[in-house]
Amino acid sequence: MVETSSKEESIFRSAEMSLIQLYIPTEISRQSLYCLGKLGTIQFRDLNAKVNAFQRSFVQEIKRLDNVERQYRFFSNELAIRNIKITEEPYMDSESNDSIGSLVKASEIDEYVENANILEERVSQLIDSSETLLKRQMDCEQALHVLSCSDEFFKLNSTQSSDLIALEDDDDQIALSSLENGGAPIVNFVAGVIARSKILALQKILWRSLRGNLYMNFTEISKPIFDPKSKKFIDKNCFIIFAHGDLLLSRIRKICESMDSDLYFVEPDTVARSKQISEVQNRSADINNVLDTTTRSLNAELSAIADELYAWWNVIKLEKSIYQIQNSCYYDLGRKCLIAEGWVPNSELQSVKSELFKISNNSTDSETVPIIINILETTRTPPTFHRTNKFTVGFQNICDAYGIATYREINAGLPTIVTFPFMFAIMFGDAGHGFIMTLAALTLVLNEKRILAMKRDEIFDMAFVGRYILLLMGIFSMFTGLMYNDIFSVSTTFFKSGWEWPSGFEVGDTVFAKQVGVYAWGFDPVWHGAENALLFSNSYKMKLSILMGYMHMSYSYMFSLANHIYFNSMIDIIGNFIPGLLFMQGIFGYLSICIIYKWSVDWIHIGKSPPGLLNMLISMFLSPGNIEEELYPHQATVQIILLLIALVCVPWLLLLKPMYFKYQLSKKHHYHQLQDNESSAATDANNLLADINNDDDEVHEEHTFGDVMIHQVIHTIEFCLNTVSHTASYLRLWALSLAHAQLSTVLWTMTISNTFGMTGFIGVFATVVMFAFWFCLTVAILVVMEGTSAMLHSLRLHWVESMSKFFEGEGTLFEPFDFKTVLNPGTV
Repeated sequence: MVETSSKEESIFRSAEMSLIQLYIPTEISRQSLYCLGKLGTIQFRDLNAKVNAFQRSFVQEIKRLDNVERQYRFFSNELAIRNIKITEEPYMDSESNDSIGSLVKASEIDEYVENANILEERVSQLIDSSETLLKRQMDCEQALHVLSCSDEFFKLNSTQSSDLIALEDDDDQIALSSLENGGAPIVNFVAGVIARSKILALQKILWRSLRGNLYMNFTEISKPIFDPKSKKFIDKNCFIIFAHGDLLLSRIRKICESMDSDLYFVEPDTVARSKQISEVQNRSADINNVLDTTTRSLNAELSAIADELYAWWNVIKLEKSIYQIQNSCYYDLGRKCLIAEGWVPNSELQSVKSELFKISNNSTDSETVPIIINILETTRTPPTFHRTNKFTVGFQNICDAYGIATYREINAGLPTIVTFPFMFAIMFGDAGHGFIMTLAALTLVLNEKRILAMKRDEIFDMAFVGRYILLLMGIFSMFTGLMYNDIFSVSTTFFKSGWEWPSGFEVGDTVFAKQVGVYAWGFDPVWHGAENALLFSNSYKMKLSILMGYMHMSYSYMFSLANHIYFNSMIDIIGNFIPGLLFMQGIFGYLSICIIYKWSVDWIHIGKSPPGLLNMLISMFLSPGNIEEELYPHQATVQIILLLIALVCVPWLLLLKPMYFKYQLSKKHHYHQLQDNESSAATDANNLLADINNDDDEVHEEHTFGDVMIHQVIHTIEFCLNTVSHTASYLRLWALSLAHAQLSTVLWTMTISNTFGMTGFIGVFATVVMFAFWFCLTVAILVVMEGTSAMLHSLRLHWVESMSKFFEGEGTLFEPFDFKTVLNPGTV
């Protein structure tokens, strides 16, 4: 068997799917599933849906691999803490799985598991040792600060033999002159270290708890101290607290410990304290040496892991995904085979068969039974699969975000490739802004391989996935900008103007330009300097938006006809499509024709003022047959006919399909009665059954006549109201185009245009500064913010106004077992 060289492009309609059943011998089940994962063309069904997840065959294997992934996450977190980068594999083509290696043996998976356990134990021991040493290092550092501060305090107060330190009252005083080597009793004290943010709270608590029977001195530590618990550098203070009696000292210790302070013993004697300081310094030096050695060992171990972790993790991910698929299959213990079912596109059936037959033929076990593939007949609705590439995937995602197309209905993503950027461009029409957007999109497109290999945040990834959407949006905006004759809100004269200003007028005179021809492309630049420029562009763009909306909705509505024909639903054509089409065309199709006719008439030449089309449409419904300003001959008769057609379409939409449903129900009921009669009536029953089967059967037994009637009433009301509201919704094309043009003009006028008359150094400096200011605001406001706004409005026009005319969106997405998705979820 030879595989076809080209695959069916399933972009207009979703690919035709088949439900296949696989009988795979147990010996080669793992190799077969690995092969299917590389192909990425089959969506497996869960044949054990009623089996508890913890009672399936490969739960223990999955738990074991879950533990390995936990260990890998532990390594990854430690690498991130120490700023050690994981060595990743080079760029993998997202269109194929060719870079995925061959199947790893089961014995090698056991080695991965064993190595992960050994490495976790080793790294954990090093981390625990490092944390213990850091804690000891912190204790030594804090002890040295406490000893140093206490020593300075005692030396300072030993020289002041007559000084008295007050406790709470002036009468309760303690002489500190005899604290050291003076022969008097030594005052008991507590010394330690506490976070600087808690020192004031400690003072207040001690003062109130001991009622002022204490003396407290504290000193700020100049450098922050690293805390292993919080893994942060914290500003701390040393303190020493004097009090009478063991009871008060015990209470002070408890209060200090409750405030997360660290207490240290300080020798009261000077000589002993000096010896204590020396011992702590020596211990600190030893700890630092051991800590450096431990840290180097830990970093070396983690660096070695970083070089291999990415590859290890990918192997475990693939192995785990195979076990998950095996858990969804049924094991026939008697036949010693794996039974699987799944959906496959018809165009991929041959490749699936070829690959599985290769595995069967390459099996080393002579007793292995060949793989059996059956195509099942089913009434289940297949999943929806549209084959995409890096260009079309962004547009397909736009439609899939609204809803997944019903199986084999027309894909809304195909026309979106053109209409979405063009609707955007109508609102964003400026050749300069479109050029900036095109450059940004080209940067993403030309560097896509390099960017694909990078880690991207969510916002940037959205822009990158839609890079071709941005590219078309920019190109179309350049086109519409040239049509509007707007380049950064400034008009240009590419061709000779079709208007000519008269000569010999004075300042203050009202001057009318004379038309001498037609401008070759888009807006004539003479309009940009005219007083009635806004009036003209508003009228033009408003009517243009109505025409664009009419065309967009009309061709979208034609897709519903194509769907009805494809699904052989004649009742939907007669009961829904035809009356809906007549209703829409009779009102807004007529309005669109009137707009074009009004543009084609030279009203100045015939000496008549053009009639208002909005008043004409309103009068068509409120006063039929009454024409105040005639647009064309026999206008009243035409409008009455169109109005009558529109009125007839409402009951047509409302009643025809429910009546047909009721007729079908009565025929089926009559058939069941005939089926119970004598054998003499069997022939008539068979003929009636054949007649029913030949009809376009839209009847489902779970629906009653009342359900269909209610559904049709809602559909009729929505269609009639939406025909009006959706057409009006396209006026956003005019509104946003006007807003964008006016905002661009204001920004140009208030910034860079003010510097063009300046000369000399000041003029150059002002031009450079204002250009930078204008360019930054242009990119930030007009390109990014206004572009986002126009994009969202274009999205709404497609989701609501266009797709509601034909799109059912009741399908389920085709999600095949694909190693690309397993290794890189969300990769495009």
